[in-house]
Amino acid sequence: MLHGLLCLLAVIGFLIGQGTAGEKYLIKKDAFGVTSDDKAVDLYTLSNGSGTEVRVTNYGGIIVSLIVPDRNGKLADIVLGYDDLKGYFNNKAYFGALIGRYGNRIAGGKFKLDGKEYTLAKNNGPNSLHGGLKGFNQVVWEANGAQTSRGATLTLRYISKDGEEGYPGTLTVEVTYTLTAANELLLEYTARTDRATPVNLTQHTYFNLQGEGNGDILGHEVMISADRFTPVDKDLIPTGKLHPVKGSPFDFISPTTIGSRINGNYDQLSLGRGYDHNLVLNRSGNELELAARVHEPKSGRILEIYTTEPAVQFYTGNFLDGTIIGKNNHAYQQHAGFCLETQHYPDSPNHPSFPSTILRPGDVFHSRTTFKFLADGKGN
Repeated sequence: MLHGLLCLLAVIGFLIGQGTAGEKYLIKKDAFGVTSDDKAVDLYTLSNGSGTEVRVTNYGGIIVSLIVPDRNGKLADIVLGYDDLKGYFNNKAYFGALIGRYGNRIAGGKFKLDGKEYTLAKNNGPNSLHGGLKGFNQVVWEANGAQTSRGATLTLRYISKDGEEGYPGTLTVEVTYTLTAANELLLEYTARTDRATPVNLTQHTYFNLQGEGNGDILGHEVMISADRFTPVDKDLIPTGKLHPVKGSPFDFISPTTIGSRINGNYDQLSLGRGYDHNLVLNRSGNELELAARVHEPKSGRILEIYTTEPAVQFYTGNFLDGTIIGKNNHAYQQHAGFCLETQHYPDSPNHPSFPSTILRPGDVFHSRTTFKFLADGKGN
């Protein structure tokens, strides 16, 4: 009888567990389709028993949906994306995706390392962006759902071969998503290499705390713990300088609505068509620290982001123009969502003064980011 029950659970695709305080967690695995080269893709649903739910596919490690309550307990999906796997095959906006081998831009698609110049695939004008023509967001990851004391957990593993998209070294990457009883989505990144290589891993989810497809994000109130940012040139490549945010539209030390200054007469806003910049976080150590807090007044939803990374890319969906049809037949207009991508600085391999992104054999890349979901009047 026990054997039969275990077989039934395996067929259904459920893993049910219980935390140390009695919280019930659920992991559900479903088929999500196949790639053009006939690789099977799955969709994993992580639930914490209180309504909060995240769905992640092992195609690109993409967060397909993230359902959280508002101040009245009403649930809504707060991330942009597509209804099915096919939409993600041409995911030029990088909705929900894991990004690698190098998140953000590398100027001219080139860098020098240990005296040798490497040429990368160019996919953003003259630059390489988010890993190149086929970054980590377009590969099928090995996936393993598990139950831990912290919550429902999904671990993704991918081996990026030496020379992939022009990068040196075979890189072995693991990314773990954990949904806790406290409505936290924990992300943990680990990577090892057999040759020196740049590594900058991040997550590219677009949030709209009103609910995806429900208007723009200009009324969201944002706090970012950053006194400086890296200004960019016309190709959105950092100049190498660090500018103070004080007195500029990039000052989010105090909560400020996104729309209050986004159309201001400021050269950096013109270059990015809005916010698309790397902000240097005020850090005191190497542990998780609060990087940003976003409050949406209508729903009362709050997103807090904690990270071990030195910076965050604040992007306000400037290049969305209504031509992308997402979930529920929603046409995503400009500013339909925002991203806060925890990261190292863009183009770091070409800027010795920036914190290094070079991973060497014997060393371990390790990074953590937490997305915590609250509602005003409840735990904040």
